[in-house]
Amino acid sequence: MTAAHGGIPPAFSVEPANQATWEDLQAVLGTRGTACRCQCQRYKLRPRESFASFPVEERARRLREQAHCGEPRSRTTSGLVAFLDREPVGWCAVEPRTAYIGLVRNSRVPWVDRAEDKADDKVWAVTCLFARAGFRKHGVGRALVHAAVGFARERGARAVEGYPMTTTTTALLEELHVGTIAMFAEAGFLEVSRPTLRRAVMRVDF
Repeated sequence: MTAAHGGIPPAFSVEPANQATWEDLQAVLGTRGTACRCQCQRYKLRPRESFASFPVEERARRLREQAHCGEPRSRTTSGLVAFLDREPVGWCAVEPRTAYIGLVRNSRVPWVDRAEDKADDKVWAVTCLFARAGFRKHGVGRALVHAAVGFARERGARAVEGYPMTTTTTALLEELHVGTIAMFAEAGFLEVSRPTLRRAVMRVDF
């Protein structure tokens, strides 16, 4: 899967995580910091679970199971890995919205003033965009958002949503993983609501 269009540098490529290796994904998330600790499980916590209730090793095990890294024949995966000249540089979590238990149960952002069916698995969501240390501000997030649109459409989605920050000047660092409005707008997403001062809901319908 290539992301070399729409102003994305041609050196970028984006692959489903099951076609990447586990080592590729862990190289992106790093060995310290929020991404390493989270292992993209923020919206995957089950009812009555908390981050304090199980160690990072268990979160990593779950991510590996969800992403199916190194299993190119798998029909499912939980995201995309971006490469720059074959170096793994970025991660995007994109799946049916129903896969994000915490998003459905605990987050108000996708649902405020919207008549959305929370059980509709044909609506997909981009919940995390992360660029590897040393490769930030190189267009990694833009490449991933562009690729996520095609990825969701090819797998039968009728729409894909994102929940980006409305501003980066006052954004809390831990919230930047959701991306920015500009990233999503460049990939064809349209704003459908502003549930909070800092967050927008943006969407592409197929």
